[in-house]
Amino acid sequence: MFAVIKTGGKQYKVASGDMLRIERIAADAGETVLFNEVLMLGGDSPQIGAPMIEDAGVEAEVVDQIKGEKVIHFVKRRRKHSSKRTKGHRQKLTLIRIGDILSTGAGKSKSKTAIGTGSVSASVVAAMEERYAMNKADQAEMAKRVVAGEAKAKSAKPAKAEKADAPAEAAAPAKEEKAAPKKAKKADKSGDDLTQISGVGPVIVGKLNGEGVTTFAQIAAWSEADVDAIEEKLSFKGRVGREDWIAQAKELAKG
Repeated sequence: MFAVIKTGGKQYKVASGDMLRIERIAADAGETVLFNEVLMLGGDSPQIGAPMIEDAGVEAEVVDQIKGEKVIHFVKRRRKHSSKRTKGHRQKLTLIRIGDILSTGAGKSKSKTAIGTGSVSASVVAAMEERYAMNKADQAEMAKRVVAGEAKAKSAKPAKAEKADAPAEAAAPAKEEKAAPKKAKKADKSGDDLTQISGVGPVIVGKLNGEGVTTFAQIAAWSEADVDAIEEKLSFKGRVGREDWIAQAKELAKG
């Protein structure tokens, strides 16, 4: 079984018994620390965190506090001052031996949490551990509230559905009442559908109705004088004869 842990801004794939050099943590040689930022657990039943795996951890024994290899940083400036500067650096590291990999129950482990660097004081480490424990407690409390809220919402849904049905039933008669006048209006409507005459659209029908022409029989009975008068009033001279409205009206009047 292996685990992928995060510490010091880096990720490490570890297995039980591995020796590892990591960024310095606040712990003395011989102490057992717990890495609780576990991103992945491998083995027969692998787990992948989102981003961390809940209640998982990796215990490790601090072997020693060491320093890495010296890195030389040399700078030479030829222009202006022709200066040279050499700086050396040795990264502070912690040598650890990986112990148990805990897929669950890391929260109950008595090992102290691996935190920070060697420059962190013991009081700061204790405060950070306390804050971590408080955050865990807050998360558990929040989860309980969410579950309780979901249960309450489920129980309230049937009541809301019943309330929603009542207005719908009350609204149904009102719709029927509104529909009744429409039917009555259609029954009262008289005259023929003049748009059946080729060349007559809704606009022309409106103009004809304004002149009192509403039926095919009226158009079929037009004389030349009537045609001239209608064309003059409605400003479409020659259209009645060109589109043969009278002949069409006679055919439509027959039914």
